[in-house]
This record gives sequence, structure tokens and C-alpha cells, in this order.
Amino acid sequence: MICMEPLYEGKAKRLWATEDPNVLRMEFKNDATAYNGEKKAQFESKGRLNNTISNLIYGVLEKEGVPTHLIRNIDDTNVEVHKVEILMVEVIVRNLSAGSFCKRTGMEEGIPFGQPIIEFSYKSDELGDPLINDDYIREMKLASAEDLAHLRGSALKVNEILGNFFAECGLKLVDFKLEFGRLVKDPSQIVLADEISPDGCRLWDLNTGEKMDKDRFRRDLGNVMEAYEEVLQRVKAKLG
Repeated sequence: MICMEPLYEGKAKRLWATEDPNVLRMEFKNDATAYNGEKKAQFESKGRLNNTISNLIYGVLEKEGVPTHLIRNIDDTNVEVHKVEILMVEVIVRNLSAGSFCKRTGMEEGIPFGQPIIEFSYKSDELGDPLINDDYIREMKLASAEDLAHLRGSALKVNEILGNFFAECGLKLVDFKLEFGRLVKDPSQIVLADEISPDGCRLWDLNTGEKMDKDRFRRDLGNVMEAYEEVLQRVKAKLG
């Protein structure tokens, strides 16, 4: 059965039903947004690039024992994914000072941290994805203490895997955000969902410090898709 309307449409993706109630089709859009949707644009290759990069990165993580919602690639901009109930807690991992961390603290950009910083935000476009802590999460009943421990551990494991992987691609993993969801067919399992791409990761060239991520769009640096394409080519080269 063909669904004429998406089940869900976000800023960068659409979700469609399939014949299997436990499987969805996820479509990567060419839309780019920043500052909670205040800045918008379209880039012809964005959906293809983010889809391909995210698929390759999820493959790296799956091989290291990190479960994800990805089932298979369909075409340039579509994948099949396990249907999940998204946890309303976004996890941000920071290895160097950048972005909103610098705005909040006044710290200069690019200072390495002694150990990774884990942040949580409430997944709410209406509220601007505000920062929350363990106590907020408990009282808002967004996740249990066990779930939260799992999210922290998974995020740190992903950080270690991807930090090393991107370094081998000549890229520094500055920070990134992760989303998690419970499998609808097995709610006891929490898996990585959404995507991992230059849209949600800060990646800097190890040698030059050049920004290779969505900050090129946020800060009007130009060559946005060229940077994404360069990330893809480096990831492909590393994976052979």
C-alpha cells in the first residue's frame, strides 16, 4: 500500500509507512535549517550526501556492536529503518569548545576538554530544544535512571569509535548530537535513530582546522555541499 502523506515530516527528513508495521521508510530532504528553523535553504545534493554518510557511519558503529535503526538503503535519499518510539532526550557529546557551549560560557572556540562533556536537551522544536539535566528528565518522566545510564554509556562508546574513525579520515570530531528510540517490536531495546552526518556533527580538518559541517551554512562560509562531499569521500576512502 502506498502512503500518499508522510507519517512525520521534520526539518530534514520524512517518515513513510511500509507494508510492515515495524518498518518505516525514511527520506532525507534537501532542506537545510539552522537556529531552530529561523534560517532556511535548499541544497540539491544534501539529502543524498547525508543519507550516504549516515549509512556508512551506522555501518561502522554496527560492526562495533552499537545497534541502530537502519535496515537497508533503498536509493540515494531513502532508507528502510526499524520503527522506534523516539526518546525525547537528545544527547550531545562535546570534545572541544564550540557552538552553543561557547555562547553560554564565553570560552574561546576550539579548546580541548580534559574528558568528553555529555549534555541532554529536551527534544522540542517549540521550546528550542532546551538543556535539561538528570533531575529534569526524572521529573518530566522522559527516561528512567537505567535508560539514562544506557544513553550516557552508548554516547561515550559512539564518541570513542567515531573520534578514532574520523581522525583516520583526517577529521577532528568536535561535537555531535544523538537521538535514541525504543524498538516498537521490542521496547526493551534502545537503538540509535535519526542520522549521523555533518548536519549533526562538528567536523574540522585535522591539518587546517577548516569547518566541514553545517557551520558552513550557519555562518555563511560557503561551499556547504562541497564540504559534505569531501567528508563523504574521506569516509569512503577509509572504508575502502
